[in-house]
Amino acid sequence: EQWQQALGLLKLMRSNRLLPNVISYSAAISACEKGSEWVKALQLVSEMAKHKVQQNTIGFNAAISACETAGEWEQALQVFRVMAQSSLRFDTISFNTAVSACAKGGAWEKALQLVSLMAEIVVQFDTITFSSAVSACEKGSEWQKALRWLGVMEQEELEPNAITFSAAISACEKCDEWESALHLFGMMAQ
Repeated sequence: EQWQQALGLLKLMRSNRLLPNVISYSAAISACEKGSEWVKALQLVSEMAKHKVQQNTIGFNAAISACETAGEWEQALQVFRVMAQSSLRFDTISFNTAVSACAKGGAWEKALQLVSLMAEIVVQFDTITFSSAVSACEKGSEWQKALRWLGVMEQEELEPNAITFSAAISACEKCDEWESALHLFGMMAQ
C-alpha cells in the first residue's frame, strides 16, 4: 500500500537524520487519505505540530478528506478547527470537504453553518459547495432549505449538476413534496 510506503519513507528519513518537511508530510498524509487511513493521517498532522514542521493547507485538506471518506465527520471538524488555530488560510477544498463530511454524517446543521462561514470569510463557492449543502438538507429532510440553496446557487451563477438536483429531489420526496420534486426533475431534464 502507498500509505505504508509513505510512512516507511518518513521513518527512513528520520533514521538517516533527515528532517521530514511540509512536502514529505503532506505527501504522506495524502497517501493515508487515499488508503482510507484517517487515523494515520491525523497522527501525521499531530506529529508535524510536535516537530514544529510548518503546516500547509494541502496537508490539512488531505486529513479532512481522509476523515470525510471514513465517515468521521466529527474528526473532520476537529481538523478544520486545528487548521483555523494554526492561522492557515482555508480554501474552497477545505470547506467543501468539511461540509461534505458533515452532510454524509447527517450533521446537516453543521454543514450549513460551514457554508455560511464560507460566505462570511469570503471563500469562493463552487458547484461542489452547493451540492454538499443541498445534500445536507436532504439528509435533514429540509426540502425548503434545499430549494433555497438551489436559488443561492443560481444567484452565484453556478449550474446545478445531477448530484445537486438528485439531492434536492430526494429532499422533496422525503417530505412528500411531489410537485416540487417533479418541477426539479423537469429543470434537470432541460
